[in-house]
Amino acid sequence: MPQASTQARAAGIAPVATIRRIGTADLRAALREGWQDFRAIPTQLIFLCILYPIVGLVAARAVSGGDLLPLLWPLIAGLSLVGPVAAVGLYEISRRREAGEQVSWLTAFSVLRHPNLANIVMLGILLMAIFVAWVGVAHWIWNTTIGELPVASLGDMADAAFTTPEGHRLLLLGNGVGFLFAVVVLVLTVVSAPMLIDRNVGIGPAIGTSIQACLANPGPMALWGLIVAALLAIGSIPAFIGLAIVMPVLGHATWHLYRRVVA
Repeated sequence: MPQASTQARAAGIAPVATIRRIGTADLRAALREGWQDFRAIPTQLIFLCILYPIVGLVAARAVSGGDLLPLLWPLIAGLSLVGPVAAVGLYEISRRREAGEQVSWLTAFSVLRHPNLANIVMLGILLMAIFVAWVGVAHWIWNTTIGELPVASLGDMADAAFTTPEGHRLLLLGNGVGFLFAVVVLVLTVVSAPMLIDRNVGIGPAIGTSIQACLANPGPMALWGLIVAALLAIGSIPAFIGLAIVMPVLGHATWHLYRRVVA
């Protein structure tokens, strides 16, 4: 098995595991196994109960013309930035199924008693900080592009975004910066989040291993990020209903990807 890339070693990231090279076949297998886990232990009701109140409150405030209107899309899209930690219960379900243990949807809550809970919480705090930073940057982009235009409703916002030069700059900057935030979260968490469930390691070594994995597999990891983004976009139409299925399937699939990347 090849070790982590020389770039990671040069960066001074201490290896804690052997990194495998993976390909597109591994990505397909991870998605297939994630779907199998979801079919065996459906958890869509949990996601509906958590996701819909959050999205509903944000959307209702925005539609009413409140001060959340400029942040409607950044807030909803930014939920994916904290997804890796929100999915820790799914990793535990997949881990136990892989070990041949009896599991149910209640297994997801067993992470509250996980011996590595402190490091899991620290990763969650890091992702929340990234989420807050993204919302702040998105608000700044709004203010410097179409913030001075008369936008009082979702219709006004869509019209300004797609029909004005300021709106075009908003779309270009917003999507570009959002892409960078998503890449950062992918690199930091694609391996570290499931590793904190699988092993008693600290947040630093876990994140270091995640960075190593991405450096050793840049093409497959980039493709994985595109797959995640595409599935989340598809799941958001219509009315975010599909996310109740897409998000748990991706959570389970991330566990299986981790198992294929880390020896």
